[in-house]
Amino acid sequence: MKISIVGAGISGLATAQAILARAPDADITIYEAGKRVGGKVRTEISPQGYLCEGGVNGFLNKIPRTLELCREVGVEPVSADPAAEKRYVFSHGELHKLPEKPPEFLTSRLLSVPGRLRVIYELFAGGTDNPDETLAQFGTRRLGREAFERLIDPMASGVFAGDATKMSVTSCFPRIKEIEAEYGSLIRGLIKLQMKARKEGRKNTPGPGPGGRLTSFGKGMSALTDTLAQMLGSRIRTDAPVAGISRNGRLFTLHLKDGTDEETDALILAAPAFAQSSMLQEYDPELAGLLGGIEYPALSVVCLGYREDRIAPYLDGFGFLVPSGERRSILGTIVDSNVFPGRAPEGHALFRTMVGGARTPQLARLPDEQLLDRVRADLKDITGLAAEPEFARIFRHEKAIPQYVVGHAARLDAIDQILQKHPGLVLTGNAFRGVSLNDCVVNAWQTAESLMQALAEGESLPC
Repeated sequence: MKISIVGAGISGLATAQAILARAPDADITIYEAGKRVGGKVRTEISPQGYLCEGGVNGFLNKIPRTLELCREVGVEPVSADPAAEKRYVFSHGELHKLPEKPPEFLTSRLLSVPGRLRVIYELFAGGTDNPDETLAQFGTRRLGREAFERLIDPMASGVFAGDATKMSVTSCFPRIKEIEAEYGSLIRGLIKLQMKARKEGRKNTPGPGPGGRLTSFGKGMSALTDTLAQMLGSRIRTDAPVAGISRNGRLFTLHLKDGTDEETDALILAAPAFAQSSMLQEYDPELAGLLGGIEYPALSVVCLGYREDRIAPYLDGFGFLVPSGERRSILGTIVDSNVFPGRAPEGHALFRTMVGGARTPQLARLPDEQLLDRVRADLKDITGLAAEPEFARIFRHEKAIPQYVVGHAARLDAIDQILQKHPGLVLTGNAFRGVSLNDCVVNAWQTAESLMQALAEGESLPC
């Protein structure tokens, strides 16, 4: 039985590895449109010795499956420096350290006294009949307008490069909605979950953040995808874009852009949703339309390197996010050299700034010089960093992170219904149920498990 996977990003590579873990003799071919594997995982090391991440810069070590994958392929994870737990939000002209513990929240100047009192009132805030609130609606209802603007809004841009007034809280952060439904309050739920964890003797108790320690690899995130690619070897065909898909009986046919056709028993599309849409346009226009409706805003990642003796003292900790109300060009900045070892040469610092996203996609498309000028101007105003960088690298993503806007869950239900008509066709990737690398790895494992079972039973599969 032949299995074809389209897309050699982390989703496609991890799916292939998960299938082979169950069926080592499986006949798998992976088709990648580009000349390189890894998708949005892209590490580059400059001649000066700066290690730049063009996309994903790490994963949280709270998900066992990702750590298991690392062990299985033989790559050693590296945890972020504990000092990187210190994070900031830029608000009203200054940087404010994000509170790490409840007592710090009570004294933080990030929120005004009325704003802090409104957060405490969350214990008594009412529910809603709206089954699919935006992050803005949910955050304002539970925590108040000020907490939404200074905490949740920048979080939306930091995780999704998204617009909190459009994004679905149920699709983006389902666990938050589950806690509200179960406990009637986020604060009450957090307290009870912490008490339960302590009673069970767990060291890592639930907190207000996503949990886990940020993790990467000594040679950057590409270490994982490159190692997977080496293991998969000749099963991967790069520079092999798929133009379309058809079906003849039980077999799918991949029509490659070079004019050749390839038949397969099972087909896994692990490319971005817009690419899946293009491939499926002739095969199933309705399915293609649903996939094409998933938005991907433009995003640019700007890496700047400096000599430390020219910028000292500079921002400590992980970095900072910028709320949309501040009307700045940048979404936020990570001081990569503070987070992981080896990101900059000795005596140097590396700053990584995001521009664009759903908030201001047009800024991500600015010419290099204008983009660099805007980034440097904001860094100077926000952090006081006025020195000339000795190194600059811009990574551009015309279609970056998929947006889980209101209606996303209904879209997925419609996609699943259509897939019932196409047994053997599987859709996976970060466009559906989680955008992080952890989500992609977990979904890859589940996809492999479901595919092998469905093929054995002759059933269809959801995305």
